[in-house]
Amino acid sequence: MGKFSKKCVPGSMIFIIFLIALSAQGQLSLTGQIRTRTEYRNGLGTLKLKGNNSSFFTSQRSRLSFNYKAGRVTFQTTLQDVRVWGQDASSISNADGTKLGLHEAWAEIALANKKDSSFKNAPVDYFALKVGRQELLYDDSRLLGNLDWLQQARRHDAIIFKLLDKGWQVDLGLAFNQHTDAFSYNGTYYTPANVVPYIKDRKGNLTATPSAMIPLSNPVGWSAKTGAPALQAMPSTNGLYQDYKALQFLYLAKTFNKTKIAGLVVADHFGKYVNDSVRNIAGTDTGYVYGRRFNQKGVNSRVTSGVLVNSLLNQQKNLALTAGFYYQAGKERDGLKLAGYTSTLSLAYTKAKFTYTAGWDYVSGNDAFSTGGTNHRFDPLYGTPHKFWGTMDYFYVGTGAPTGGLSNPFARIKYGSTNKRFTAAVDYHHFSLAKNQKDLSGQPVKKYLGSEFDLVTNYALNKITMVEFGFSLMAATNSMEYAKNIAPNTANLVGTWSYLMVSIKPEFLFK
Repeated sequence: MGKFSKKCVPGSMIFIIFLIALSAQGQLSLTGQIRTRTEYRNGLGTLKLKGNNSSFFTSQRSRLSFNYKAGRVTFQTTLQDVRVWGQDASSISNADGTKLGLHEAWAEIALANKKDSSFKNAPVDYFALKVGRQELLYDDSRLLGNLDWLQQARRHDAIIFKLLDKGWQVDLGLAFNQHTDAFSYNGTYYTPANVVPYIKDRKGNLTATPSAMIPLSNPVGWSAKTGAPALQAMPSTNGLYQDYKALQFLYLAKTFNKTKIAGLVVADHFGKYVNDSVRNIAGTDTGYVYGRRFNQKGVNSRVTSGVLVNSLLNQQKNLALTAGFYYQAGKERDGLKLAGYTSTLSLAYTKAKFTYTAGWDYVSGNDAFSTGGTNHRFDPLYGTPHKFWGTMDYFYVGTGAPTGGLSNPFARIKYGSTNKRFTAAVDYHHFSLAKNQKDLSGQPVKKYLGSEFDLVTNYALNKITMVEFGFSLMAATNSMEYAKNIAPNTANLVGTWSYLMVSIKPEFLFK
């Protein structure tokens, strides 16, 4: 046995003894996950430009989750590593391996619980405080979800007050983001992104990223008069380039017979910025780095509120209705007045092993022929777009969102085997712009963007192993090029995507 192994044995024994001791005091679980996804991308997220090649790769998520419950406290920590196979050299250096992170680290403290005899005369069924890094997952994940499809998923640093009483659920959440303890200066200015340490200036010279600045990585053009970039950013959701400074939400839900009504109010606030440039002198070259500098007082605040209804419409419980509406007001992150909305309506009918669903999602946008100064683009906040607007992720994810909004009638057929080990679903999406748009010559753009067909199958190999295969096809029109800021007639209008995902979730320890 080598020196390394000899050193590891005592440490491993101590760790095992520690787990056994904890297990004797309360409920302890230790679970893991290895999830690999091999993908062939030939037009995922956006149209593939003519002459570009398809891509093929495998990504992997590795997780280890520790959950401990004793008395009135529940504690959970999830370590997560996300990377692409081959991303690191086979013998990594000190500069590699930066994808390991803490996905979750939270504790929930029960303050009242009628089911716990240690609480005398508890005024409500359950009241608790949950604090730390955690996933926010409510209803169908339309506005607040853990985005689990993404290998790195989504989490928030927040504190939540949780109340359950007589069938009511009330959650109040609070978050305040800061990237430094501000030890050497006053104020709470927040640079709301993971900024790379080095950036290239306009002339291609490498330089350190200016402090408190998010550089413009892909300016849409340069001004012939000033030589500066056009400072419009690609329309997208929050997570792409600007995180919130602070967030508060209130979730209220109640089930009446076979109907659940859930209300949600989310207020998120974004730090103000100025467009700025920094001169970089490299030898005889003088270049500039352009970007947004977040060193301004105040915030731009917006409020999103609405209701989601889920109801079983008959005694057989095989006809289900989902209906929801959310409105967005205040100011968006760039300071413009905001007035947007989204709606969803669907019916699902189940017979034997099949479920048939038809519905329509609508997300408001801006009318290019309107002269108003209000932004009508609804932003679906921190949800899971992959569930709603096609698995190829053309809309409301990191690949951008159409300025004109989105109209999406959809249909689905899902099959589930009797033993529940195999499922298969086929989806159809009919994508159109919600509002009128115009091209560079001022002519109207046809609203119809294209159709997407998605096939997703799942098979449980055993209790801990799930295999998922998917294939998708996008049949787009030239209007999709406009929506994706692609030059006309330069992209392939038919895109495909397929993947094979294997998820292994063992349970190492549970009591």
